[in-house]
Order: sequence, then structure tokens, then C-alpha cells
Amino acid sequence: MNLPIYMDNASTTRTDPRVIEAMLPYFTEIYGNSASRNHAFGWAAEKGVELAREQAASLIGAGPKEIVWTSGATESNNLAIKGAAQMYAKAPMGETGRGHIVTCIIEHKAVLDPCKRLEREGFDVTWLDPGADGIVTAEMVAGALREDTILVSIMWANNEIGTINDIPGIGAVCRERGVVFHTDATQWVGKMPTDVEKDNVDLLSWSGHKIYGPGGVGALYVRRRRPRVRLQAQIDGGGHERGMRSGTLNVPGIVGFGAACAICSEEMETERERLLALRLKLENELKSRMDVVEVNGHADRRLPHLTNISFGFVEGESLMMGIKDIACSSGSACTSASLEPSYVLKGLGLGDELAHSSLRLSLGRWSTEEEVDFAIDAIHKAVEHLRALSPLYDLHNEGVDITKIEWQTH
Repeated sequence: MNLPIYMDNASTTRTDPRVIEAMLPYFTEIYGNSASRNHAFGWAAEKGVELAREQAASLIGAGPKEIVWTSGATESNNLAIKGAAQMYAKAPMGETGRGHIVTCIIEHKAVLDPCKRLEREGFDVTWLDPGADGIVTAEMVAGALREDTILVSIMWANNEIGTINDIPGIGAVCRERGVVFHTDATQWVGKMPTDVEKDNVDLLSWSGHKIYGPGGVGALYVRRRRPRVRLQAQIDGGGHERGMRSGTLNVPGIVGFGAACAICSEEMETERERLLALRLKLENELKSRMDVVEVNGHADRRLPHLTNISFGFVEGESLMMGIKDIACSSGSACTSASLEPSYVLKGLGLGDELAHSSLRLSLGRWSTEEEVDFAIDAIHKAVEHLRALSPLYDLHNEGVDITKIEWQTH
């Protein structure tokens, strides 16, 4: 085992060597522009792009013509949300009452920020609160729909806590009401089975660098029939991708994206079982060795490879410093020169203390049991060391309820 070890696969994954092998010829030999239709170099590049389109579509149960290439899930989300809202708006730009959108307070920023922009442009947005388990249900969405609802955007699996929303149920509610349904499936696709037909999805975003493919390339599924979904382009300049996303295609990246999708299709099931076993070992060992350890989010409806754990009486950034040989994420984000608790964890109702003391550990294709054992020992050692320095932990051990202490200030 080599140090440091990588447990931040929810952030980005190592590119699979098989993906790199598929990409290499498109840098040096098949280097044409795929939009060049009048010579062999362009034809060869287009052939690689269209194979990748088929591979991507196959992974999610779609048709190849329903795949639109983008630079990543952030662009896919922007195109889906802004494009659908503008296409189905009920009033012109600059007026109020343009339409109603439903989303959730613990979505990724790549969904939250486009929705906030649309609010400023005259759309009305309902922000669902999932509660302590982090799950958005079909009933929650149904209760939020209105006569003027034009779009619902709910992520398939949360990027910080791994909770899995009821996407098929939400999609069915939207279909019944004639509302366009988008899901940010960045953490889901390639890890879990996906069928956009059975799951009632109209628009779906995902990204290459989350599925052991290259960074800087993503895709958006856009339903073509029953019903056909139309989008207003967000990038103009040539009408590429059936007029939805202009720009010269990143041919090597797209080929790599397709190869990554094909590998996920073949290996996803066995990989899922292996990673779930490792994740459960990680969680159970940490909970058995220490008290005041909380796994955040729903107990069962979570991704197999991702866990978010809070360690009471420990400051998150200090804990990160104590486990420098483990690449992972903390429950705090550095913004404006101050450490703020994760808005996702705050959205679950966690207090600042537990939200600050959390780690997100995400396993991947190259994670091993030896690495998990190392992480368990290292985290245990660091938490015990920090708690030994904490007077609050001493009070806890004496049976004092810390939450009921009235602190005096001078």
C-alpha cells in the first residue's frame, strides 16, 4: 500500500488506464474535427464520437440521439435547468410570473445557483427541505407542484451524504402532471442501474470524471419522445449537438467518456457489491471503536461507496490535519476566509458542532481492504488524540449534557 491513500472519489476519480488507451489515438492519429464532413479525418473523428454516444446512451437506457455532449455536469445542469425554464416560460423575460420550479435545499451548487439566477429573472422557486434523513420523496414533490409548475430538478444521489432520492416516483408524479423532470445524476450513473424510461426521467446530467473517465467532458440526456423535451440553447455559435450546445467537440474526451461508460456497464454490479462491503466495514468499525459517531443521512438509502460521518467533540479541520495520509473531504468549506459548516449537513438539521466535525469518505475502483483498515486506524487515533484535549468531551464522559450548559460571556 502506498501513502497517501485516496478516499475522495466523490470529488473525482482516477482515469481508468483502459479509458486512456481508448483516447490516445484521438490525440495523435485521429485528430480531425468531428464537424468536418468533407474529409476522412473528420469522418474518423465523428465515428469515435458517435460510438461514444451509443456507449453513453446504453448505460442509462436512452437512445444515442438523446445524448448531448457538454463540458461536464455543471454545464449539463445549467443547460437543462435554464434551457427548460426559458423554453417553457409562461411570460416574457423581464416579467414576473414566468413559471414555477421545484428543487431542494441540499442540491449541488450547480443546481442551486442556476435556480437562484432564474428566481432573479422572474421565475418562482420552491426549495424543498428533505429533513433529517436527507431523502426527497415523491409525496414532497407532489405537494409542492402548482398549476404553473414547469420544471422539477431533484438530484438522484447526494454528493455529500450519498442519500438516494425517489427518482422513479418523482418522475411519475411529474409525468402525470405534465411537468419536465431533470435529475443531476452525477454521483449515481455508473455506480447504480439506470433506465431513463422506467425511471420516468426527462433530463439527466452526468460527468466523465466521476466514472473513471477524463475531466472536462459530460453529457445531458434530453428525452426525444413521449414527451419530447425542448431546450433553449445557452451557448450559441454554430448549432452543434442538434442546436442545443454549440462548440467544437472535445473528441478525445468524448471517446474516453464513452469508454468509461462501457466499462461501468460491464463491471458496475460486482464493483457495487465490493464497495458496499468496504463502506460497511469502515462505518461499523469506527462506530464500534468510539462513541458519539454518527453516520449522516438515511441509514439504508445511500450509495454503496460513499459515507459521511460526524465525530462529536472534534473540530473537522483539526481532524483533517491529523489524517494527512488520507485524501478525503471535511464537513466544512472555506468561504470568505472563514470556515462555514456544510450547507448540506445544516440542511439535515445538524448543529454547527457535528456539521464541523464530519468527514466524507468515498471509495472507488482501486480502493482496497488494506486501505480501509489503514483509514479506520488513522481516524480512530486522530479522534482519540483530539478528544483527549477537549474539556467538553471530559464533561460528556461525566454525564453532563453539553447542549444544556448556559455559557457566560464577559
